[in-house]
Order: sequence, then structure tokens, then C-alpha cells
Amino acid sequence: MKIIAVIPARYASTRFPAKLMQDLGGKTVITRTYESAVNIGLFDDVFVVTDSILIYDEILNNGGKAIMSIKEHESGSDRIAEAVENLEVDIVVNVQGDEPFINKEPLEKVIEVFRSDFERKVDLASLMVEIKNQDDINNPNNVKVVTDQSGFALYFSRSVIPYPRDTNAGVRYMKHIGIYAFRKEALMAFYRLPMKSLEASEKLEQLRYLEFGKRIRMVETTHVSIGIDTPEDLEKARHFLNS
Repeated sequence: MKIIAVIPARYASTRFPAKLMQDLGGKTVITRTYESAVNIGLFDDVFVVTDSILIYDEILNNGGKAIMSIKEHESGSDRIAEAVENLEVDIVVNVQGDEPFINKEPLEKVIEVFRSDFERKVDLASLMVEIKNQDDINNPNNVKVVTDQSGFALYFSRSVIPYPRDTNAGVRYMKHIGIYAFRKEALMAFYRLPMKSLEASEKLEQLRYLEFGKRIRMVETTHVSIGIDTPEDLEKARHFLNS
């Protein structure tokens, strides 16, 4: 089973433009993310896929592998699908370009889902972490997920799910962490399918998979990554690196 990591890297970011090219301890954010993905030793190959010649050159100039995205895309899955369409791979892992401090353990967990899926019931695997603070639960920037008893996703939402009509029901609220591992055929199916109403409404690409019957196996983790979405996050990342 050939497993690769693909790091989608858009130059333009709504909250923090050019964040991936910012300096983080003498290297750009995207270079640190790429090197981390290589150094954890889980992947047969690692690629950055980008719409920016600046990011493309940055990776190549630092000895890495990059693929230039030709088309405009609505989502990271679409961009990754274009990049891997002609590659001979079995599992594609989406690593977030703005999370340079990659932790090996949760990635091992999502890969193990496929190694043990002898009946090929899983199309995607992803991560979730329990959240307990009410502000975190109510925050629409924290995507929540509910699963069935076998750990397969039933729905993702920016809203509070499930709704706490009975506060004594013992519900655990799970935040989705946007690291995915795809079977290549599921990823390519996504690429050719249209966006439907649920995905368009919530602006969550994973809903396209559910709307068309793909199965997403969720894996619980306690690890919370350090993402860089704002200049303040970058300062925190610099402090973390120095410490």
C-alpha cells in the first residue's frame, strides 16, 4: 500500500494573506511543514500542491517536491485530487500547510484505519477531539462532528450538534480536526461530483462525501495541533519553536 502526504498551500488567505511564506525561526511556515511531514517517516512521498509560484519555488529551492495547481478550486480536496490524478498511490493524506509542528501519533492512527480495513469499508479517515468549554462548543469556527456507534461520521456542522435539549444525556461534543486520509478512488470521485446544498450551506467540503454516500471513519485524539491563522498565531508559533 503506497501512502503519500499532500500539503495544499494557497498563497491567499482571508484572515492572514501570505501566511505560509512568513518567517518561522529562519524558515518559511510552508517549508517547516513540508520538512516535518518528511521527517516523521510515515509517507512514501510528500508533495506540496500550490497555486502560487512563490510557494512552488520555495519548496523546490529547499530540495522539496511541489506540484503547481492549474485550475481554480473550491476546496483543498479538489486541489489535491488534481495533483494526484496521475500518480500511482493508494492512500493520500492531507496535511495542513499552516500546521508546521506535525505530531506523528494522530497521523499513525488515521493510516492504521486503512491498514486494518480488510473489507474496504472506509473511504476516508479523519480526526476529532473532545471539547468541553461552552464557548468552544458554540463557536462556528469549530466544526463539530457526530458519529455512529462504529465511529463513522453521521454529520458535520458549524452549529452545536447534537442540540442539548436534555443537558443530562451525557453527550460528548467532538471537534473535527481537518486532517484527512483518503482512498485515492474516493478522492477522485469527490473531484468529479458536484457541490450540493449541505456543503454549500455549511461551507464544509466533507459534507460532499457524506451526501454521496462515502464513509468517513473518525478517530479520536487528544492532540491539538498549532495552526497559524492569524499574525498572533504566528507569534505563538515562534515562541513555541524557541522554547
